[in-house]
Amino acid sequence: MATVLMCRRLPGLSRVTAFSTTAKHKAQRGSSKSKKGKQDKPGAAKAGTESGATIQLLKPQDYRVLYNPAAYARGKAGSQQHVDREASQALGDMFTTQALQTFPADSSQALPPIKKALPKAKSNTLLEQTILATLCKEKEKQEMHNSKEDPRMFQKGRPEYRSLSCDSAEPAQTLPAEEGDSILQGVDGCEGSPGILTDSFLKLSRLPAERRAALASDPRFSALCHHIVTAIRLFSTPDLIQILKACVPLAVPASHPLLDACEAEFCRRAWDMGLEQLLLVADCWRCLERSVPSYLGILFSFANLHWQDLTLPQFVQLLYIIGEGRRAPADLAQKVESTILKHLDAFTLEELGAICLGLFKSLSGISDHVMRRIADRVALQMEDMSTYALVNVLKMLRYTRMDHLPLMRELGKVIPARIPATNIQGIMHISLTYSALHFFDENVLAAVAASLPSKVSYCRSKDAAKFLWSFGCLDYEPPNGEEFYSSLIKQLHAKLHEFSKFPEHLLTALLGLAFVKRFPEELIDLALREEFVRITGRSKYELSKDLFTLGKSVEIECPTYQGSRLPPQLCQEFTEMVSSFAEREIYVRPEIVEATSLLESVLGGPEYVKNHMILPHTRSSDLEVRLAMDGHPIPFNFKDPVAAEKLKGMGVSLTDDLMSQLIQGRAHNQSPTGVGSEARIPGQERGDAAGTPCFDRALPAGATSQVVPKPGLWQPREVRLALQVSNRNHFCYGSKRLLGLHCLKRRQLRLLGYVVVEIPFWEWFPLLKRTRSEKLSYLHYKVFCPALLTKAG
Repeated sequence: MATVLMCRRLPGLSRVTAFSTTAKHKAQRGSSKSKKGKQDKPGAAKAGTESGATIQLLKPQDYRVLYNPAAYARGKAGSQQHVDREASQALGDMFTTQALQTFPADSSQALPPIKKALPKAKSNTLLEQTILATLCKEKEKQEMHNSKEDPRMFQKGRPEYRSLSCDSAEPAQTLPAEEGDSILQGVDGCEGSPGILTDSFLKLSRLPAERRAALASDPRFSALCHHIVTAIRLFSTPDLIQILKACVPLAVPASHPLLDACEAEFCRRAWDMGLEQLLLVADCWRCLERSVPSYLGILFSFANLHWQDLTLPQFVQLLYIIGEGRRAPADLAQKVESTILKHLDAFTLEELGAICLGLFKSLSGISDHVMRRIADRVALQMEDMSTYALVNVLKMLRYTRMDHLPLMRELGKVIPARIPATNIQGIMHISLTYSALHFFDENVLAAVAASLPSKVSYCRSKDAAKFLWSFGCLDYEPPNGEEFYSSLIKQLHAKLHEFSKFPEHLLTALLGLAFVKRFPEELIDLALREEFVRITGRSKYELSKDLFTLGKSVEIECPTYQGSRLPPQLCQEFTEMVSSFAEREIYVRPEIVEATSLLESVLGGPEYVKNHMILPHTRSSDLEVRLAMDGHPIPFNFKDPVAAEKLKGMGVSLTDDLMSQLIQGRAHNQSPTGVGSEARIPGQERGDAAGTPCFDRALPAGATSQVVPKPGLWQPREVRLALQVSNRNHFCYGSKRLLGLHCLKRRQLRLLGYVVVEIPFWEWFPLLKRTRSEKLSYLHYKVFCPALLTKAG
């Protein structure tokens, strides 16, 4: 029975397949009426020669960015770059299809081979090609956003930002296209004349977009740029700034020699410029997507010396620049916090969002006090805040591990109605906030799940992985669970080519699926292959623990799995690494030490109880006890008397302060070594602003391995108990709902024949302050409860 449940086939695949095939046939009807109908149907499948397993939504109904100020809407700038990315993605999809077809057809019981999922698509018709071209543009308008524009919404709120930022929109006064030739014809005669060079360059930036695009290949424009470079030191600083601003509408490449010369000159002049000019130039570099670490270093040093002179808009613009530059000067941290508190009530809500995004992107720490003050204000005015700004606050809330209940409750009221109109990346960050903070809100999660299938084709591998992780971490099965999970698994197949560069995303996704008993075996086979394991070793993240958890979970829950497995030697290394950490950080926790010592008294000695990890890949401890069927304890812990003595003699002093911490809990980022860090939230940021998931920090090797017991090796008249001394971080915030990792652990213990006995923190921690006899009585009842023997029998 358990095997059938754990290794079931991908739910809903046949239903989705039939739906997609029907949509494809509708698209092939040749009338204009059918053409319009296909464009309007949300479920129509992408036709053509691509693999039929990838469902491409044509024009999802009710999926528009309507919330004002349209934080996730895409501007006109960057459209051509998106088309180029689409072309690259098409090549990637071809690679994905070929890669998936290399899997053996009989290797999976969870997901049929992609090549058999749908009938082979017929050749493209002219109608289909026209529809796809139209829908590509529609997709741009509805889903993608301009990363240089959306974070700049805060600049619309005050006129002061006009002098601090570069407006990359179309020029207000466009010149006729024919004027371009007359301007360029006079280039040769203006060499060495800064005024004429500046005027000519600015006029060219006001030409129509198509004419500006043609300048890149015009030798006369190259000559003009060369003249500017030659005379660079003759320009006044205001003129040089105007030239740099003009480079933005002219789309001068980031590596162009003109920009090289401008950067060097601005670095030379920086200390003679004003803060307003320095910020404006920095904003131009951002719009040009040019990395200028030397210039930013000068800007930050200048700002540090003139901090008292910063106006409110200058401060916000500076934090925006800090975030976009992905670096935060350590010497500014305290000044940033004091300035936030100084202007907290004066900031607009969009400015608060920009501040949080700048801090998040630069991985800047912020004190709990300042974050709580920001959250206090957002909780009171959330309905007036754009979704984009709100999501940025959630990113920082997640980064600081802030458990701000009023904000989360208000978010549960405001955000579900906004989700259908929110960009997929915004929805991902909302979901990730709930899982990272262990906060379960069914209304929000259900709204996310309902909206996702129609948008799943917009998911990057990172987005799909974080969705699966979030729902798995919270152990949530939405009402449309079959459609939700199957659509995301299909998207993982479609993004297979991305995992060689981002292996962490595949492991994140598969662990999230494992938490909720889903095991797509073709993807698991890929993740456990020798070549993929080597790729994970080159990642900037510690992925060995994730591989270990996945590999051992498949071994226990998918007995019919025939794909790749982790080598025994690697599993041994991972086990030793985890065990070494447990001996230092887990076994010695006061609540576990006390339970171990008292159980020894209840049962008759250290040989009757063992504090260890029955399942090392779940990285949490168990108190194992064995009973005969008549209820008498069986001695078994003879192999490690030294450890037993060490546990018996720990002598932890249960002070009032320690008990207060145990019972009331602490903020996630303040958990002491001995309390609450065992289940450190799996999904903490791994250094990339969006963040990528892991369970704990890297663990050093060196401990004795623990052997996972195998079914069928135990004495038939023996009951094995696995007592779980839980803590607050094993459960969703303020509830008794177990998180996905701990659900997985208990499920696997039962599959291996153990009877799981809970010693929950809400019962055990208060007892730690009571008398010894009360604690002994409680543990005696837990171990010798008659129901346990009945359950085992």
